[in-house]
Amino acid sequence: MLKRLFDIISSSIALLILSPFLLIISLFILLDSRGGIFYKQIRIGKNGIPFKLLKFRTMKDGSDKKGLITVGEKDNRVTNVGYFLRKYKLDEIPQLLNIILNDMSVVGPRPEVEKYVKLYTPEQRKVLLAKPGLTDLASLKYFSENELLAKAKDPEDYYIKEIMPAKLTLNLEYIEKKSFLFDLRIIFKTISKIINRD
Repeated sequence: MLKRLFDIISSSIALLILSPFLLIISLFILLDSRGGIFYKQIRIGKNGIPFKLLKFRTMKDGSDKKGLITVGEKDNRVTNVGYFLRKYKLDEIPQLLNIILNDMSVVGPRPEVEKYVKLYTPEQRKVLLAKPGLTDLASLKYFSENELLAKAKDPEDYYIKEIMPAKLTLNLEYIEKKSFLFDLRIIFKTISKIINRD
């Protein structure tokens, strides 16, 4: 109950404070390339239930048809504004609406697309017992995930065999340790990572 109350209050306040800034971002997205402001993608939520995850659009329209993995500055599908938004994780802000809608929590295992969830082992599928989050332990460790993928010969293979299992291990660790105070620590560490990005 406390976690849900915190999710609603913190997300609502954040959206209210950031609303002028979000309008500016929306304008830049529209001026930079063709397509809508938001990108919606089906992700797998708690108990394996799919939901539409919201992001600011950072790629050229229809780019997801060419693959789900993006590889940092090497990926020419990402727009000019998109590079900036991704660098500072600003593209994730619309997920505050997902939190208010109860699809997500502020802290919890990051939701994955069905294609990769199908590859989970029975042990790894335990992460689906928790509500997915905007940030988590794996987000902190793999804050620059796109840069790692950019160095790989086969980014998707590297993601499936190396990054995804490591992230799932951290997600399971979070589920074992989760508490309100632990969530607050992850939130503050995430904010610090974004502020000190450079």
